[in-house]
Amino acid sequence: MKIKVGDTLPSMKLTMATAEGPKEVSTDDIFKGKKVVLFAVPGAFTPTCSARHLPGFVQHADAIKAKGVDTVACISVNDAFVMGAWGKDQGTEGKVTMLADGAAAFAKAVGLELDLNARGMGWRSQRYALVAENGKVTHLAVEQPGNFDVSKAESILGALPGDNTTDEPLPRALAGDNTTDDPRPIFTKRKT
Repeated sequence: MKIKVGDTLPSMKLTMATAEGPKEVSTDDIFKGKKVVLFAVPGAFTPTCSARHLPGFVQHADAIKAKGVDTVACISVNDAFVMGAWGKDQGTEGKVTMLADGAAAFAKAVGLELDLNARGMGWRSQRYALVAENGKVTHLAVEQPGNFDVSKAESILGALPGDNTTDEPLPRALAGDNTTDDPRPIFTKRKT
């Protein structure tokens, strides 16, 4: 049965890469007493996952954490060595915690597994992102097959409560100033 908003995440073991090798970590340790953004990808080093999904969360990790999120974590049906190498390749240290769901046990427990056996890829996770507070799901965004929209970092950032504006410069035309001869940016609040 697919997990939904209001459900509690299952208590189980995952693994993560450390300098000493793979380390078992419980979902209770990850979620208990914390606000966590967890996003899942079908596979490490795959095109959309490597080019857009994980990099978006690395780029926006600080903004997400500024909205009261304690941990941003990525989970995939890969082993801890692969997740560690992918994290290193993508510069996740200090930004995104890389979690390995090697046998797809977590994906199956939350009802978001993806059967790619016919394509030679075994069991995987669907692409999704969720927000959990103290282990309870408060927001869930599951992508339709082939899509990449509702689970991306920008969508999750917009779904988190709080100020969705930034002090980044906005091009003059977008700020309502249609003069084109002044290249200086206008500093204004804008939706992120």
